[in-house]
Amino acid sequence: MSRTRVKVCGICTTDDAGTAVRAGADAIGMVFYPKSPRYLSISQARDITSRTPPFVSAVGLFVNSSYQDVCDVLSEVQLELLQFHGDEDEDFCNSFNLPYIKALRVKPGIDLYQQCQMFGSARGILLDSYKKGMPGGTGESFDWALIPDDLPLPVILAGGLDSNNVQQAISSAKPWAVDVSSGVEESPGKKDPQKIVRFIEAVESTGQDY
Repeated sequence: MSRTRVKVCGICTTDDAGTAVRAGADAIGMVFYPKSPRYLSISQARDITSRTPPFVSAVGLFVNSSYQDVCDVLSEVQLELLQFHGDEDEDFCNSFNLPYIKALRVKPGIDLYQQCQMFGSARGILLDSYKKGMPGGTGESFDWALIPDDLPLPVILAGGLDSNNVQQAISSAKPWAVDVSSGVEESPGKKDPQKIVRFIEAVESTGQDY
């Protein structure tokens, strides 16, 4: 049996980060995309990561940021993993001396095998829902049957997950990890502690065979 890992994304405060960690999250995600309602400043992120305990990964999410903008964050914030949600190519994603994952928006016709080949240096691919004009955070799920079961990179499943559907999602897609944001919120950028607990409990009650 293998445990499905959990990332709680869109963390904006130290209180929400602490709630996620105490509930059992393996990673917390911080959004450095100014157009997002979950955007946080470098100083806020620095405060959060300075209090993040060992063995919990701090992940920075970027959308078509410039090289300098990413470097500015990295000079102040201790991140373990980068997450790219825009039109970044592999060379860009791989240029910061940190492991990264690449987000892909899934819709009928996408060739996920080809995408995995294009980002062969990634630690994994994050599969999210497609919605025109939105790089992520749609709060909507997609057809998990579109995910092949033999992709060469670990899959992080995102898109409209909550405590009510995450067990079905894991059973269908068999991801390495799941990523939740709006599904555990009171409002955009403000997490609901009970929703976080229920979500992680639902994940932990689901086993996978490999």
